[in-house]
Amino acid sequence: MLPFLALLLLYHTWPVLFGTYLAFTEYNIISPPQFVGLKNFRELLGDAQFWSGVQNSLKYLLVVPVIQLLSIAVAMLVNRPLRSIGFFRTAYYVPVVTSFAVVGLIWTWMYQQSGPVNWVLTHLGLMQRDRSLLGNPASALYAVMFVTLWKGVGYYMVLYLAGLQSIGRELEEAAVIDGATRWQVFVNVTLPGLRPTILVCSLLSTISAVKVFEEIFVMTQGGPVGSTYTALFFTYAKAFQDFRYGYAAAAGIVIAVISLAFGIVNFRLTRGGRVDA
Repeated sequence: MLPFLALLLLYHTWPVLFGTYLAFTEYNIISPPQFVGLKNFRELLGDAQFWSGVQNSLKYLLVVPVIQLLSIAVAMLVNRPLRSIGFFRTAYYVPVVTSFAVVGLIWTWMYQQSGPVNWVLTHLGLMQRDRSLLGNPASALYAVMFVTLWKGVGYYMVLYLAGLQSIGRELEEAAVIDGATRWQVFVNVTLPGLRPTILVCSLLSTISAVKVFEEIFVMTQGGPVGSTYTALFFTYAKAFQDFRYGYAAAAGIVIAVISLAFGIVNFRLTRGGRVDA
Protein backbone atom coordinates (compact mmCIF):
# COMPACT_ATOMS: atom_id res chain seq x y z
CA MET A 1 0.00 0.00 0.00
CA LEU A 2 2.99 2.32 0.40
CA PRO A 3 3.11 3.60 -3.24
CA PHE A 4 -0.61 4.41 -3.18
CA LEU A 5 -0.37 6.11 0.23
CA ALA A 6 2.62 8.15 -0.95
CA LEU A 7 0.70 9.37 -4.00
CA LEU A 8 -2.35 10.11 -1.85
CA LEU A 9 -0.25 12.16 0.53
CA LEU A 10 1.50 14.01 -2.29
CA TYR A 11 -1.47 14.80 -4.53
CA HIS A 12 -4.36 14.98 -2.05
CA THR A 13 -3.45 15.44 1.61
CA TRP A 14 -0.63 17.94 1.11
CA PRO A 15 -2.58 20.17 -1.36
CA VAL A 16 -5.53 20.23 1.07
CA LEU A 17 -3.32 21.26 3.99
CA PHE A 18 -1.33 23.80 1.97
CA GLY A 19 -4.51 25.21 0.40
CA THR A 20 -6.05 25.65 3.85
CA TYR A 21 -2.96 27.55 4.94
CA LEU A 22 -3.08 29.75 1.81
CA ALA A 23 -6.70 30.71 2.61
CA PHE A 24 -5.35 32.80 5.48
CA THR A 25 -2.67 34.51 3.40
CA GLU A 26 -2.13 36.87 0.48
CA TYR A 27 -0.19 34.98 -2.18
CA ASN A 28 0.51 35.71 -5.84
CA ILE A 29 3.38 33.24 -6.55
CA ILE A 30 5.90 36.06 -7.02
CA SER A 31 6.15 37.05 -3.32
CA PRO A 32 6.04 34.70 -0.33
CA PRO A 33 2.65 34.15 1.35
CA GLN A 34 1.77 36.86 3.89
CA PHE A 35 -0.52 35.89 6.74
CA VAL A 36 -3.68 38.07 6.79
CA GLY A 37 -5.95 36.08 9.11
CA LEU A 38 -9.64 36.11 8.16
CA LYS A 39 -9.31 38.98 5.66
CA ASN A 40 -10.05 36.76 2.64
CA PHE A 41 -13.17 35.31 4.25
CA ARG A 42 -14.46 38.76 5.22
CA GLU A 43 -13.93 39.93 1.64
CA LEU A 44 -15.82 36.89 0.36
CA LEU A 45 -18.85 37.80 2.48
CA GLY A 46 -19.22 41.03 0.50
CA ASP A 47 -18.22 39.66 -2.92
CA ALA A 48 -21.39 39.70 -5.04
CA GLN A 49 -19.68 37.79 -7.86
CA PHE A 50 -18.83 34.90 -5.55
CA TRP A 51 -22.34 34.61 -4.15
CA SER A 52 -23.79 34.83 -7.64
CA GLY A 53 -21.56 31.86 -8.49
CA VAL A 54 -22.78 30.00 -5.40
CA GLN A 55 -26.37 30.67 -6.47
CA ASN A 56 -25.70 29.21 -9.92
CA SER A 57 -24.00 26.19 -8.33
CA LEU A 58 -27.06 25.62 -6.14
CA LYS A 59 -29.29 25.87 -9.21
CA TYR A 60 -27.20 23.05 -10.64
CA LEU A 61 -28.60 20.81 -7.90
CA LEU A 62 -31.73 20.53 -10.04
CA VAL A 63 -29.76 17.95 -12.03
CA VAL A 64 -29.51 15.59 -9.03
CA PRO A 65 -33.08 14.21 -8.78
CA VAL A 66 -33.48 14.10 -12.56
CA ILE A 67 -30.27 12.18 -13.18
CA GLN A 68 -31.04 9.73 -10.36
CA LEU A 69 -34.57 8.96 -11.58
CA LEU A 70 -33.43 8.63 -15.19
CA SER A 71 -30.48 6.42 -14.22
CA ILE A 72 -32.75 4.07 -12.25
CA ALA A 73 -35.13 3.88 -15.22
CA VAL A 74 -32.32 3.10 -17.67
CA ALA A 75 -30.77 0.55 -15.27
CA MET A 76 -34.10 -1.28 -15.02
CA LEU A 77 -34.37 -1.17 -18.80
CA VAL A 78 -30.97 -2.79 -19.38
CA ASN A 79 -31.39 -5.26 -16.50
CA ARG A 80 -33.47 -7.56 -18.70
CA PRO A 81 -32.11 -10.75 -20.30
CA LEU A 82 -32.64 -9.52 -23.86
CA ARG A 83 -30.58 -10.25 -26.95
CA SER A 84 -27.64 -7.83 -27.46
CA ILE A 85 -28.32 -6.19 -24.09
CA GLY A 86 -24.55 -5.86 -23.60
CA PHE A 87 -24.43 -3.54 -26.63
CA PHE A 88 -27.05 -1.22 -25.14
CA ARG A 89 -25.30 -1.16 -21.76
CA THR A 90 -22.08 -0.18 -23.50
CA ALA A 91 -23.82 2.45 -25.64
CA TYR A 92 -25.30 4.15 -22.57
CA TYR A 93 -21.87 4.13 -20.90
CA VAL A 94 -19.84 5.54 -23.81
CA PRO A 95 -20.47 9.24 -22.89
CA VAL A 96 -19.00 8.59 -19.42
CA VAL A 97 -15.59 7.60 -20.78
CA THR A 98 -15.57 10.34 -23.44
CA SER A 99 -13.37 13.33 -22.60
CA PHE A 100 -15.40 16.36 -21.58
CA ALA A 101 -13.30 18.49 -23.91
CA VAL A 102 -14.74 16.45 -26.79
CA VAL A 103 -18.27 16.36 -25.33
CA GLY A 104 -18.24 20.10 -24.64
CA LEU A 105 -17.09 20.98 -28.16
CA ILE A 106 -19.71 18.71 -29.74
CA TRP A 107 -22.58 20.12 -27.67
CA THR A 108 -21.36 23.70 -28.14
CA TRP A 109 -21.63 23.15 -31.90
CA MET A 110 -25.05 21.53 -31.50
CA TYR A 111 -26.29 24.50 -29.46
CA GLN A 112 -25.15 27.09 -32.04
CA GLN A 113 -27.73 29.12 -33.98
CA SER A 114 -27.11 26.93 -37.03
CA GLY A 115 -26.82 23.75 -34.97
CA PRO A 116 -29.25 20.80 -34.99
CA VAL A 117 -30.73 21.50 -31.54
CA ASN A 118 -31.68 25.06 -32.47
CA TRP A 119 -33.02 23.87 -35.83
CA VAL A 120 -35.35 21.37 -34.14
CA LEU A 121 -36.52 23.83 -31.47
CA THR A 122 -37.11 26.53 -34.09
CA HIS A 123 -39.23 24.24 -36.29
CA LEU A 124 -41.24 23.16 -33.25
CA GLY A 125 -41.96 26.80 -32.50
CA LEU A 126 -40.18 26.63 -29.14
CA MET A 127 -37.43 29.09 -30.01
CA GLN A 128 -36.63 32.03 -32.24
CA ARG A 129 -34.24 31.44 -35.12
CA ASP A 130 -31.88 34.27 -34.09
CA ARG A 131 -31.29 32.84 -30.60
CA SER A 132 -28.95 30.17 -29.29
CA LEU A 133 -29.34 28.27 -26.05
CA LEU A 134 -25.81 29.06 -24.88
CA GLY A 135 -26.07 32.69 -25.95
CA ASN A 136 -29.24 33.36 -23.99
CA PRO A 137 -28.67 34.15 -20.26
CA ALA A 138 -32.06 32.64 -19.43
CA SER A 139 -31.27 29.23 -20.94
CA ALA A 140 -27.47 28.87 -20.93
CA LEU A 141 -27.17 27.28 -17.48
CA TYR A 142 -29.97 24.79 -18.18
CA ALA A 143 -28.40 23.89 -21.54
CA VAL A 144 -25.14 23.05 -19.76
CA MET A 145 -27.12 21.08 -17.14
CA PHE A 146 -28.56 18.92 -19.91
CA VAL A 147 -25.05 18.04 -21.09
CA THR A 148 -24.14 17.02 -17.53
CA LEU A 149 -27.28 14.90 -17.44
CA TRP A 150 -26.54 13.29 -20.81
CA LYS A 151 -22.95 12.46 -19.85
CA GLY A 152 -23.64 11.27 -16.30
CA VAL A 153 -26.62 8.95 -16.76
CA GLY A 154 -24.44 6.05 -17.91
CA TYR A 155 -22.19 6.27 -14.85
CA TYR A 156 -25.03 6.09 -12.34
CA MET A 157 -26.79 3.50 -14.51
CA VAL A 158 -23.90 1.09 -13.94
CA LEU A 159 -24.08 1.61 -10.17
CA TYR A 160 -27.85 1.09 -10.12
CA LEU A 161 -27.50 -1.94 -12.39
CA ALA A 162 -25.13 -3.50 -9.85
CA GLY A 163 -27.64 -2.66 -7.12
CA LEU A 164 -30.51 -4.24 -9.04
CA GLN A 165 -28.56 -7.43 -9.65
CA SER A 166 -27.83 -7.74 -5.93
CA ILE A 167 -31.56 -7.89 -5.12
CA GLY A 168 -32.69 -11.49 -4.78
CA ARG A 169 -35.05 -12.55 -7.56
CA GLU A 170 -36.95 -14.69 -5.06
CA LEU A 171 -38.15 -11.55 -3.27
CA GLU A 172 -39.73 -10.15 -6.43
CA GLU A 173 -41.17 -13.54 -7.38
CA ALA A 174 -42.69 -13.95 -3.91
CA ALA A 175 -44.30 -10.51 -4.19
CA VAL A 176 -45.76 -11.37 -7.61
CA ILE A 177 -47.13 -14.67 -6.28
CA ASP A 178 -48.81 -12.71 -3.46
CA GLY A 179 -50.60 -10.64 -6.09
CA ALA A 180 -48.42 -7.50 -6.17
CA THR A 181 -48.46 -5.38 -9.32
CA ARG A 182 -45.25 -4.25 -11.06
CA TRP A 183 -45.52 -0.85 -9.39
CA GLN A 184 -45.99 -2.42 -5.95
CA VAL A 185 -42.99 -4.69 -6.53
CA PHE A 186 -40.92 -1.65 -7.52
CA VAL A 187 -41.98 0.44 -4.49
CA ASN A 188 -41.90 -2.31 -1.85
CA VAL A 189 -39.07 -4.55 -3.06
CA THR A 190 -36.84 -2.82 -5.64
CA LEU A 191 -36.54 0.64 -4.06
CA PRO A 192 -35.73 -0.64 -0.54
CA GLY A 193 -33.11 -2.93 -2.09
CA LEU A 194 -31.60 0.02 -3.95
CA ARG A 195 -31.48 2.26 -0.90
CA PRO A 196 -27.70 1.93 -0.26
CA THR A 197 -27.02 2.61 -3.95
CA ILE A 198 -29.36 5.60 -3.98
CA LEU A 199 -27.49 7.02 -0.98
CA VAL A 200 -24.09 6.71 -2.68
CA CYS A 201 -25.29 8.03 -6.05
CA SER A 202 -27.16 10.96 -4.50
CA LEU A 203 -24.12 11.97 -2.47
CA LEU A 204 -21.82 11.76 -5.48
CA SER A 205 -24.13 13.71 -7.79
CA THR A 206 -24.87 16.37 -5.15
CA ILE A 207 -21.20 17.05 -4.51
CA SER A 208 -20.46 17.03 -8.27
CA ALA A 209 -23.28 19.52 -8.91
CA VAL A 210 -22.05 21.99 -6.28
CA LYS A 211 -18.47 21.67 -7.61
CA VAL A 212 -19.36 21.86 -11.32
CA PHE A 213 -16.48 23.28 -13.37
CA GLU A 214 -15.48 21.34 -16.51
CA GLU A 215 -18.76 21.96 -18.29
CA ILE A 216 -18.59 25.70 -17.62
CA PHE A 217 -14.91 25.98 -18.54
CA VAL A 218 -15.28 24.20 -21.88
CA MET A 219 -18.69 25.48 -23.00
CA THR A 220 -19.34 28.99 -21.67
CA GLN A 221 -16.44 30.36 -19.60
CA GLY A 222 -19.06 31.69 -17.18
CA GLY A 223 -21.04 33.63 -19.80
CA PRO A 224 -23.22 35.01 -21.15
CA VAL A 225 -23.42 37.93 -18.70
CA GLY A 226 -22.29 35.68 -15.85
CA SER A 227 -25.37 33.43 -16.12
CA THR A 228 -23.23 30.27 -15.90
CA TYR A 229 -20.58 31.66 -13.56
CA THR A 230 -20.38 29.00 -10.84
CA ALA A 231 -18.61 29.01 -7.48
CA LEU A 232 -15.77 26.74 -8.58
CA PHE A 233 -15.25 28.75 -11.78
CA PHE A 234 -14.92 31.81 -9.53
CA THR A 235 -12.13 30.01 -7.66
CA TYR A 236 -10.38 29.15 -10.93
CA ALA A 237 -10.66 32.72 -12.21
CA LYS A 238 -9.27 34.26 -9.01
CA ALA A 239 -6.35 31.83 -8.92
CA PHE A 240 -5.28 31.56 -12.57
CA GLN A 241 -6.52 34.85 -14.04
CA ASP A 242 -6.18 37.31 -11.14
CA PHE A 243 -3.34 35.37 -9.41
CA ARG A 244 -4.99 35.79 -5.99
CA TYR A 245 -4.24 32.31 -4.72
CA GLY A 246 -5.03 33.03 -1.08
CA TYR A 247 -8.42 34.47 -1.96
CA ALA A 248 -9.13 31.54 -4.29
CA ALA A 249 -8.17 29.07 -1.54
CA ALA A 250 -10.59 30.78 0.86
CA ALA A 251 -13.36 30.46 -1.72
CA GLY A 252 -12.45 26.78 -2.14
CA ILE A 253 -12.85 26.17 1.59
CA VAL A 254 -16.29 27.82 1.58
CA ILE A 255 -17.33 25.65 -1.37
CA ALA A 256 -16.06 22.55 0.45
CA VAL A 257 -18.12 23.47 3.54
CA ILE A 258 -21.23 24.02 1.39
CA SER A 259 -20.67 20.64 -0.32
CA LEU A 260 -20.26 18.96 3.06
CA ALA A 261 -23.47 20.55 4.36
CA PHE A 262 -25.47 19.38 1.35
CA GLY A 263 -23.89 15.95 1.63
CA ILE A 264 -25.04 15.64 5.25
CA VAL A 265 -28.57 16.81 4.35
CA ASN A 266 -28.67 14.38 1.44
CA PHE A 267 -27.44 11.56 3.68
CA ARG A 268 -30.15 12.23 6.27
CA LEU A 269 -32.93 12.46 3.70
CA THR A 270 -31.84 9.31 1.91
CA ARG A 271 -31.57 7.39 5.16
CA GLY A 272 -35.13 8.40 6.11
CA GLY A 273 -34.23 11.26 8.42
CA ARG A 274 -31.82 9.40 10.68
CA VAL A 275 -28.13 8.62 10.71
CA ASP A 276 -26.99 5.40 12.33
CA ALA A 277 -23.97 5.58 14.57
